[in-house]
Amino acid sequence: MQATAKDLRFSSKELLATVSRGEEVVITHRGKPVAKLVPLDSGTQLSSAELKLYGIWAKHQPSQNVKTYVRQLRKPRHTRAH
Repeated sequence: MQATAKDLRFSSKELLATVSRGEEVVITHRGKPVAKLVPLDSGTQLSSAELKLYGIWAKHQPSQNVKTYVRQLRKPRHTRAH
């Protein structure tokens, strides 16, 4: 199956459902294939090496421990006075 970058942006849930059924989805941008969504094997576990940050995030110290970083982001910004 092929989908455009716009489809990926606005219909990602449907594309993921397609992949979960075992199909591959080729993503095109301006008519040229640029990426492919493929299903993972059911027993596939990503290694920590595959989960490393890249690009501008690679040197972003606060996000090196992702669980802690997300927990900090989700903290309430204001505390209620009881």
